[in-house]
Amino acid sequence: MTEIALLDGGLGQEISKRSKDVTHPLWSLKVMFDEPDVVVGVHSDFIEAGARIICLNTYTATPTRLERHDYGDRFEEAHATAYRLAKAAISKSGCAAGSIQIAGCLPPLVASYKSDFSMNYDESFLEFQRLVDQQKDSVDLFLIETMSNIDEARAALDAVKETGKPVYVGLTLSDDLSNTLRSGESLEDAISALVPKKPDGILLNCSIPEAITKAMPILARAGVRFGGYANGFTSIDKLQPGGTVDVLEARKDLTPEAYANYVEQWIDIGATIVGGCCEVGPDHIRYLANKLTASGHTISTLG
Repeated sequence: MTEIALLDGGLGQEISKRSKDVTHPLWSLKVMFDEPDVVVGVHSDFIEAGARIICLNTYTATPTRLERHDYGDRFEEAHATAYRLAKAAISKSGCAAGSIQIAGCLPPLVASYKSDFSMNYDESFLEFQRLVDQQKDSVDLFLIETMSNIDEARAALDAVKETGKPVYVGLTLSDDLSNTLRSGESLEDAISALVPKKPDGILLNCSIPEAITKAMPILARAGVRFGGYANGFTSIDKLQPGGTVDVLEARKDLTPEAYANYVEQWIDIGATIVGGCCEVGPDHIRYLANKLTASGHTISTLG
């Protein structure tokens, strides 16, 4: 059967469920500084569940977001701490050296889902360079996540390409099943803009699984390795830049079994990189890993 690279799940949301205080806009970073064992525990649980790639807890640690919330002087500390805690979780797992990879996280620089707030290409490129420089000596690969528009995805990809590290681009889709990015740009146009830059893979992430399932055949025709990892929100409309995740609601129907059924459809189309995003926890990843193994697939890193 197929070799499947299995990512972790929704790191930030899982941290928020386990922490004492999630009201701060940079909740995942605040917990990392105040309760580092929570972050180690989340990483560890995803590894134990079967994930072979874990992502740094730096989704909100962009210069723009840190400055907006008076954490600008903790930029380097945030990235160093995230790496240290990821390494601690791998050590705690007892997994063989090289069997778990750490992915650098390159997120939306200003806000998730809201492409209108994004910076232009040149400004984005410079900020992504800062993030890449901070992470490149620590990580095995880079995961560009939740890109809502083509220019920001291009800027992130160009910033990583200078390092020679493997890089995968995650695009977030509108939840109306229109096969468009949240900017309104078509998925086909995004693929046409990104494929010539030779990413190691293109993913669809942090969208409802129904939207990813509908769009996956388009991605399958792109001629690059592909995959997806969906979120479990009922809607992302209430979240505004600088807001907190407690305004969002988790779906009650997206059980581990239901989520695995969506992922199996992606794999049937040819996807070889899967995992979970917000509200997809260790139980989902464990069920998925077991189901993939039972189907004869081999779970692997992004080698």
